Parts: sequence; structure tokens; C-alpha cells
Amino acid sequence: MKWEPDNFQLEHNSVWSFPERGNWATHDSNYRGNCSPYVFRNLLIRYSNESDWILDQFVGGGTSLVEAKLLNRNIIGTDINPDALEICRTKVNFGVGTGKVEIRLSDARHLDFIKDNSIDFICTHPPYANVIKYSNDIKADISLLDYDCFLSAMEPVAIEAYRVLKKNKYCAFIIGDIRQKSFIRHLGFDTLKRFEQVGFKLKDTIIKVQHNCQSTHKWKRIAIDNNFFLLAHEYIFVMKK
Repeated sequence: MKWEPDNFQLEHNSVWSFPERGNWATHDSNYRGNCSPYVFRNLLIRYSNESDWILDQFVGGGTSLVEAKLLNRNIIGTDINPDALEICRTKVNFGVGTGKVEIRLSDARHLDFIKDNSIDFICTHPPYANVIKYSNDIKADISLLDYDCFLSAMEPVAIEAYRVLKKNKYCAFIIGDIRQKSFIRHLGFDTLKRFEQVGFKLKDTIIKVQHNCQSTHKWKRIAIDNNFFLLAHEYIFVMKK
């Protein structure tokens, strides 16, 4: 097993495209909706240092945990879904890298176990409202919420993120827009507004090109029949406290 990507180069412009999923360490694409490790590697290198404490409050399949450990960053990964956390524990069960990994079952709206102003960088990938439902009946799972309820739920998420992050440090999250009844809803920017309302300032907006999306084949014919373009991009918002 190889532990580093081949010929890795740090991104320097605002459009990122990673056609290859990432085949190093314990990364795979089995967890639906997970993000390319190239994204987390770029963000971690640019916005954090070795031995920093990172937070991913929607840790999902554990991609951020693997990259943080490999890059000698300490990371707290939380999720409301215990099945996701079992995957995470398996993913980080290797001896390469010096980063500490803490995995917690927790609601991203309630991070009481994390002290104020104690996190050096937040890097996370929340659900896109209920586009992908990550559980069937977990009461606090915000991936079960419709558009407006999801945005309401993200308000306390933003408040907690602002509370735990150190001053002058950065918070980044990956999110995409969605289409409902042939029309676009700007989930990305509507979510960003919730973070700006609690005090975050937008530093950068990165456009990430989507590749190998499982739903593309399903939506291609629907898009042709209804005369709209397939959404093939997501946003990475980088904000400063």
C-alpha cells in the first residue's frame, strides 16, 4: 500500500478538478457522497500546520481523518451516525503519520466537549439537505431534513463552529447546489449565509468539478427531456474568524 499521492501539487487557483478519486492509504469511494482526498489534502496543507487540532463535524466515511493523520495533524471527527464512525475507526487503523485521531458520536449543533477557541482549522463536508439520506431514523440526522429545515439546522452548526475555532483561523466546508422540479436552489450560498451571520468572513470561494457521480446516469436522460444542465460543480467556501 502506498501512503502518499503520486506527483501531488498544491492547487493555486479557484477551480479544482480531480478526475482520479485518490488511491493512496485507506481511501476508497465506498461511502456515498464522500469527498476526494485531494480536496482535504489541499485544504489541510494550506490552512493548518503539523500538530494543529482540526475539526470535521460531519466526518462521514473518514477521508479527512486519514489525511490529517498522514499529514501529522491532530483531528476530532464527529458524526451523528454510529455506522459511519465504525467505518472511520477502520480507516484510521494504520501506523503511518503522527496525528492523533479522536472519533466522537455527536450532533454538530452540540459540541459541548470541545472548548471555546481551541480548534486551529475546521474542514468539513455536510450533507446537501436530504439529497442523500445517511440514516433511516436517527432523530438528529440533518440529512433527513428538507431544504428549509436543513438551513435552520445549519444555524446552530455555524454558531458552534465559530465558538470552538480560534480567532484569525479558518473554517472550510464543501457543499453543492441542488435542483428541485427542474429549478436550481442555491443550497451552497444559502448555507454560507448562515455562517456569515454568526461572524465568519468569506476568504475564498473555490469551484470543485464533480467527477464519477453515481447519479449522473440517472439524471442525464431527465436533463435532456426537461432541457436543463446537469450540475457538475460544488463549492468550497473558506471563511475566517
